[in-house]
Amino acid sequence: MSTSRTITIEPEEQGTLAVERVEPARSETKKRPDAYHVILLDDDDHTYEYVIGMLRKLFGVSPERAYQFANEVDDSGRVIVDTTSLERAEFKRDQMHAFGRDWRIARCAGSMSAVIEPANK
Repeated sequence: MSTSRTITIEPEEQGTLAVERVEPARSETKKRPDAYHVILLDDDDHTYEYVIGMLRKLFGVSPERAYQFANEVDDSGRVIVDTTSLERAEFKRDQMHAFGRDWRIARCAGSMSAVIEPANK
């Protein structure tokens, strides 16, 4: 946004001045913040129940949508679970990393992995 102002001063009758203000010029194209994908990565140490529960709690998705995400991450090794601002993407990734281990699998040592990537990549 431009911060310059144009002020026109014109003489009026009886020696007074009239001041006309022009609003600051605004750019017609606002820069949109870049979007980022939050991507959940597959592993063999977490159950579908864990993935579904985590996604429902952290992202507020329906059980059906969470199951779709779980299927996709299992089939393809990764799934985009959200596309958002960088700050929120980092927050959501960190929440997934802090979610904890899957108690249903004895060898599970911790949370699932997630990464963020630019959406326009």
